[in-house]
Amino acid sequence: MGVTPLIWIITIAITIAFFVFEFFAHVRKPHEPTVGESARWSAFYIGLALLFGVGIGVFSGWTFGGEYFAGYLTEKALSIDNLFVFLIIMTGFAVPKKYQQKVLMIGIVIALIMRGAFIAVGAALIENFSWIFYIFGALLLFLAYRQAFAHGESDPANGKFMRFVRRILPVSEEYNADKLTVHKDGKRFVTPMLLVIVAIGFIDLVFAIDSIPAIYGLTNEAYIVFTANAFALMGLRQLYFLIGGLLERLVYLSQGLAVILAFIGVKLVFHALHVNELPFINGGEPLLWVPEIPIWLSLLFIAATVAVATVASLAKTRRDAEKKRLEGEKAVDAPGH
Repeated sequence: MGVTPLIWIITIAITIAFFVFEFFAHVRKPHEPTVGESARWSAFYIGLALLFGVGIGVFSGWTFGGEYFAGYLTEKALSIDNLFVFLIIMTGFAVPKKYQQKVLMIGIVIALIMRGAFIAVGAALIENFSWIFYIFGALLLFLAYRQAFAHGESDPANGKFMRFVRRILPVSEEYNADKLTVHKDGKRFVTPMLLVIVAIGFIDLVFAIDSIPAIYGLTNEAYIVFTANAFALMGLRQLYFLIGGLLERLVYLSQGLAVILAFIGVKLVFHALHVNELPFINGGEPLLWVPEIPIWLSLLFIAATVAVATVASLAKTRRDAEKKRLEGEKAVDAPGH
């Protein structure tokens, strides 16, 4: 793709500038964003991401453009799933609405840093070890299974990790505005706000393990991996407040993501076989008869899966709501009421 160090520096600098702007323009003063504010900024960041993808297609070719859009769509879907866990954490810790922006901002920055580190490691592994695609493919198939059948079974706010944190840190029972520590009775305590940030940081680590192998299954270009992740995370804070109520209605999102991860896992295994160098597989020779899944098919499959999962989720929650309403009416009309 021919990305120079200067382009990398400019891209990272602009990304940092956007997050600094976000902090000073929206997060520094605690408040709960309105639907209008959230909608405008969500549309702005999504539009910017799409415009950037068109720019890649025009200047670097539409193969790379397709890889970016497939990666962006996958990372955005995973980020929305990440938001659902953030919502569970916020609810579990009873974070006041006006302080949730700061928690989200810190969580998103932690996510970007962690993903940046994983991107660098992943690029180095791919550059030096072609067999890493087997590992990535197997990992994604496992993560797809976990996503489909184990999602939502635990409470991140009260899991083993958070119980361990509570044992080693003196924690106060109440929030002190958006401060992370408080001084009481001559002792320094951490507030629940710090626990929320620790919990979100831990969840970010888990999601980084999911997302980076997934996007490396769509492109080998570290620049596309980074920019797709950065744009997927930009505007995530506004999206949280915009679709907060909708998140609970996306009941099939986990299954849809499981299908996407499994598809990319299979794609990675196919690619690994196609470039095989392992001596115990086909004598160390590539299996050229194994098909390579083209990026246009990946993009169509991912987009269709997200659309089907969303429509099916909204249809189910609508049916469930209607069923509950009818049962309520029957209960009211029953004898004795």
